[in-house]
Amino acid sequence: MSAPTARVYMKSARLEWVLGNYAESKALLKESLSKYEDFPKLWMMKGQLHEEEKDLYEAQQAYRNGTKKSPTSFQLWILLARLEEKQGNITKARSVLEQARHRNPRVDLLWLESVRIETRGGNKDFAKSLMAKALQDCPSSGQLWAEAIFMETRPQRKTKSVDALKRCEHDPHVLLAVSKLFWSERKLNKAREWFNRTVKIDPDFGDAWAYFYKFELAHGTEANQKSIMERCVKSEPRHGEMWNQIAKSTKNWRKKTDEILPIVARTLKPVENI
Repeated sequence: MSAPTARVYMKSARLEWVLGNYAESKALLKESLSKYEDFPKLWMMKGQLHEEEKDLYEAQQAYRNGTKKSPTSFQLWILLARLEEKQGNITKARSVLEQARHRNPRVDLLWLESVRIETRGGNKDFAKSLMAKALQDCPSSGQLWAEAIFMETRPQRKTKSVDALKRCEHDPHVLLAVSKLFWSERKLNKAREWFNRTVKIDPDFGDAWAYFYKFELAHGTEANQKSIMERCVKSEPRHGEMWNQIAKSTKNWRKKTDEILPIVARTLKPVENI
């Protein structure tokens, strides 16, 4: 009988984790990593499990070992940087991301994380200079352009959104940012039109559905809200930064799309505060 694959191990460890069997999950991860030490998702899961247990030292070790065994997995570098930031080690977090960018050039999400660390730390000018470098390095990244729009002062956002659309005309992150921009300006018909464009161009983008649903809860009819819910359920979105945070949380593992959508919508920042 052949040995389990890395993915089978991962799914088994995940199941034990969501059932609350932490010891069994950790034992499976230990066994799987002895066979598949270069499989980055196993290191991610090990680190995240330790984080959930508040064992930050072991989480840090898991992410560090993961970056050594799988240096091209940019997600591992980001998890390590976030853990350093969570512990107040901003300088270390910066250093981790610099190393990551050196090992993985032109990865937009590594740049994005560097920008956000500075923004969260109140270093807005440095964040903007980093974003300028990021856009030079990754000029067609919709996620960077979408972030850049809302880093501008309100009078400058429209100009930035025009630049973003020139570079990434069909990118769902940019289309979503433009939708939110119209919403923040109280141009509700325009906002609805652009939300529709976004979910049509990428129906798998959960964050767009969640913002659209939040918009309709604030400004739409009950029929509109029901329509967005039905369309989202039919699309079964599987990606999106905020969507995955909720959908992949161990406490939500049994929840279906119609339950996930309102939870994600509630967690999103009001556009007035962006």
